[in-house]
Amino acid sequence: MFKAPDSLAEQIAHHLAERIISGEMKARERVQEQKVTQALNVSRGSVREALLILERRHLVVIPPRRGAHVAELTPHNVKSLYSLMAELYIMLLNAVADNWQNEAELAPFKTINERLLVSQQQEELSNFVDATFSIVRSTYSFANNPYLQSTVEDLMPAIRRTYHLSLSKAGSEMGKFLQTYAGLIQGIVERNHQQIREVLLEYAEHNCQLVLAALAEA
Repeated sequence: MFKAPDSLAEQIAHHLAERIISGEMKARERVQEQKVTQALNVSRGSVREALLILERRHLVVIPPRRGAHVAELTPHNVKSLYSLMAELYIMLLNAVADNWQNEAELAPFKTINERLLVSQQQEELSNFVDATFSIVRSTYSFANNPYLQSTVEDLMPAIRRTYHLSLSKAGSEMGKFLQTYAGLIQGIVERNHQQIREVLLEYAEHNCQLVLAALAEA
């Protein structure tokens, strides 16, 4: 299937999102349309469209008549995000457990595990985080639920922002994720919904506390 190239607004949104996720742009920092327009040599209309995309993805806030600024990671927001994403991930992984028919269909998950191991060995944080989200996207075809997929995609940048924060504070957390992933794969293979739920909820709570600790130190 051919995929249409990203629109200019999507490209601008991606550029700004990466700066926010990495921490280059700080919480509550103003996103000045004119500066972005000049820096990227694009129209102001495209920048405004990009900011609306980022608002939908919970990376910026656009109050009336005050201009856009980077969304704040408050303890309440972090807890709310993790509690919701955990349930969405459980739905997706349960769909994989219910619907896989042969081992060949699970091959992408094994390939991702290899990517994770290489990234851990090379201490490539960005590649490691990208691989974790490849896991999520590999579940979509099993769930076959466009509404669930759209919701997860819109929340993914916000959760990715927290992953960068927590993993950068504790390199050993890559090992923790690999252990979690092994438990999830076992749950999928055995079609064990309870194990999937318990493993995911434990990891979500663990990572949430890491993020909260990192915020407290900031």
